[in-house]
Amino acid sequence: MSTDTDAWTVARIRAMKGRRFACVTATDAVTARWADAAGIPLVLVGDSLAMTVLGHSTTLPATMEAMLHHTAAVVRGAGRALVIADMPFMSYQVSDDQALANAGRFLQEAGAAGVKLEGGRVRAGTVRRLVNNGIPVLGHIGLLPQSVRAMGGYPVQGRRPSEAARLVADARALEDAGAFAIVLEGMPPAVARRITQSVQVPTIGIGAGPQCDGQILVIHDLLGLAGGRSPKFVARYAELGAQAVAALEQFRRDVEAGRFPTTEHCY
Repeated sequence: MSTDTDAWTVARIRAMKGRRFACVTATDAVTARWADAAGIPLVLVGDSLAMTVLGHSTTLPATMEAMLHHTAAVVRGAGRALVIADMPFMSYQVSDDQALANAGRFLQEAGAAGVKLEGGRVRAGTVRRLVNNGIPVLGHIGLLPQSVRAMGGYPVQGRRPSEAARLVADARALEDAGAFAIVLEGMPPAVARRITQSVQVPTIGIGAGPQCDGQILVIHDLLGLAGGRSPKFVARYAELGAQAVAALEQFRRDVEAGRFPTTEHCY
């Protein structure tokens, strides 16, 4: 990652409280370069890559080795962006010692600037342990993809007053534990607004409405790389998957018709 003075740091992201900023996921050096060239401040190496890149139906099959591999590639591609790595399922739940050892690998081996893990008050002690050992942590509450089996899918969180109050308490616990920002996923906008107003660190929304400080989308959804239907909260800014298929079809036709290669493509 760049050491230029204009590079994004945890402190700079924390200072974005009350300001709007965009974040995206990235999975390799190419997507990281795209995000960095676009001026995106924070790039998350999301465990969603288990679905978008590796073809699984959930994020659960993402492993430490896979996440380290992809995080290192994103770090090599990023210049100014702050790169945060998702800690995969069962890499931090067993014990705080396990979480500390695995989080340290993301910084030491892959070059990430910090890690993200899912959960509110139940993870506050783990977050505090990591932060106290010099590892920046991005929190994540609301809809938790790693809890897909327990939740029975991906239901919106916080619809009931008691659930909304729990999410506010979760956010405050993460802030108190030292998280530099908190992802709010899959909740009503009014709940996200309440949480955003209740904490002094930036909130980053995904399917949580416009009142969060930042917004994040999976780059494959945003660019139309994966095809198929996108979640309701996604805005498709391009259809690169369709363009890629069209280009490949043209390449096939040119080869079959003898139009490629030509003398211009020879050494």
